[in-house]
Amino acid sequence: MNGPTRRDLLHAVTAQLRQAGVPSPEVDARALLLHVLHLNPVQLITSPDAPVPPEHADRLRHLTARRAAREPLQYLLGTVEWGGLTLHVDPRALIPRPETEWLLHLALHTLRGVSAPRVVDIGTGSGALALGIRAARPDARVTATDLSLDALALARENAAHTGLPITFQHADLLTGVPGPHDLIVSNPPYLPEADRTHAQPEVRHDPDHALYSGRDGLGIARRLAIQAHTHLTPGGHLLLELDPRNAPTLLRELVQSGWTAQLHTDLTGRERFITAQRV
Repeated sequence: MNGPTRRDLLHAVTAQLRQAGVPSPEVDARALLLHVLHLNPVQLITSPDAPVPPEHADRLRHLTARRAAREPLQYLLGTVEWGGLTLHVDPRALIPRPETEWLLHLALHTLRGVSAPRVVDIGTGSGALALGIRAARPDARVTATDLSLDALALARENAAHTGLPITFQHADLLTGVPGPHDLIVSNPPYLPEADRTHAQPEVRHDPDHALYSGRDGLGIARRLAIQAHTHLTPGGHLLLELDPRNAPTLLRELVQSGWTAQLHTDLTGRERFITAQRV
């Protein structure tokens, strides 16, 4: 007797994820099926009725149960495609978000015309920003810091996997980090503490220290801005990703402190990024 087909399992997984309240059940079911069967999308389209071996079906059911329990899809797949790189992800660090790719774009735009730039990525997490910059600018000298030793271990693994040379340092923001730098870039924790009470189930799997930062979400960003002013070269830049609810607040504070700064929107039009220049 033949086992279930690819089509059968795709429908079954989609139904289970939908019942569990997963936001994108069809997309996630397809991703899990392709991952378990080591298929590309074309193979699924052209051979939907191919039988699935029992061991693969069992593996798929196991991963489906974990996703139905709202474990992030990225953890189940083990990697994300981000900034042109394949990065390993797990609970040691924040999963790189698609919107942060625009921070990478802003960083590379800022570095245009700067020869052999000195860059530091603060709170590097998985290493995404540091590695994205190094991949696009092989002449850059990139340092990545994090307070979490677990996150640094993951970032080092991603650096080894991508073959990109990065300097890693265990540090609280810029404390003890040698400078100066042409660019300081960071996607710091920026959510207000009150968000803990209504966070999506998937978000609860991310490390809390990578998410929340005081009453208004700006505690760490404010500390970094104070340190950054003395760690930048004249004319150097600080780039931050923040919450659209609090980015305008920090912008006003930076301008009042003597920075030249501006807000940038993400691809959905939300004011999420700040570029600030030392003057």
